[in-house]
Amino acid sequence: MAVDPQNDRILLVGVQGQLGWELRRALAPLGTLVCAARRPEGDDLPVDLADERSLAELVRSVKPRLIVNAAAYSAVDQAEREPDLAMAVNGRAPGILQAEGARLGAATVHYSTDYVFDGAGSRPWTEADEPRPLNVYGRSKLAGEQAMAAAGGAYWIFRTSWVYGVHGANFVKKILKLAAERPKLRIVADQIGAPTSTRFLADATAALLGQAQGDFADLARRRGGLFHLCCAGATSWHEFTERIVAGARAAGMKLAVETIEPIASSEFPTPATRPLNSRLNCERLTKAFGIVPQAWTAALDETLPALLRYEFGVANDHEKV
Repeated sequence: MAVDPQNDRILLVGVQGQLGWELRRALAPLGTLVCAARRPEGDDLPVDLADERSLAELVRSVKPRLIVNAAAYSAVDQAEREPDLAMAVNGRAPGILQAEGARLGAATVHYSTDYVFDGAGSRPWTEADEPRPLNVYGRSKLAGEQAMAAAGGAYWIFRTSWVYGVHGANFVKKILKLAAERPKLRIVADQIGAPTSTRFLADATAALLGQAQGDFADLARRRGGLFHLCCAGATSWHEFTERIVAGARAAGMKLAVETIEPIASSEFPTPATRPLNSRLNCERLTKAFGIVPQAWTAALDETLPALLRYEFGVANDHEKV
């Protein structure tokens, strides 16, 4: 079925999440946004990603040219206790959105994770590497990728890593709250990856979609599929924490922390096993679309002032907005 050429509607699912907030801004120039969320605000439409009928009815009512799914069950440890819910949201919902979009002739954008890999070795993972997830969250996200591929049609799946942003819960905010209260932090130093800001993710997504000149499905059919999309470089959670704390102090935030001790993953057991190597190779994306990943350090320096102001009331004359 061909999409109405006069239809410029983009359905953004999960608009209230940390990535959804940035995508609302970044996608606005590309079409008429119709936003949906589990807890809608204003003109947002309600949607329950665990309810197949709710998802199908949403797509059929909006009839979008493009679907962007920024929603996910992202509580990695909680997923070990709620595997059915994690699988419904992460594993089945993407396939339903893709199937409904394909019937309309629309394209779909979906975000996956480095946690589909087992973390072996130190080489950055490519799209050709075989996924072997270590936890329920990773298995549910891999199932979502597979469901989209099985549904057919036009799509992009972007695997990313260690996501944080100004809005929503994330590692950066958690560290700053702990650093304001505790003199000592013990942070895992043997898990390596690329912290990726939602601003970079949203802007890179919009830059790629802008190359479609409105015909998203045509571009996705010709140059769609699975891509890795994260910031450049690699670091540990420990080094990431040190840079977060240093940046917050430089911006004037009062912190109690004096020591940030590096520890092994074995010293901080969690319900869900994390991969040690979360590095992602983004060369395929750069070659296909000319998108060059932003350095993770630059992304943090860009995001931190706005996050400090929004979440902690720390004003900074050099804030980038």
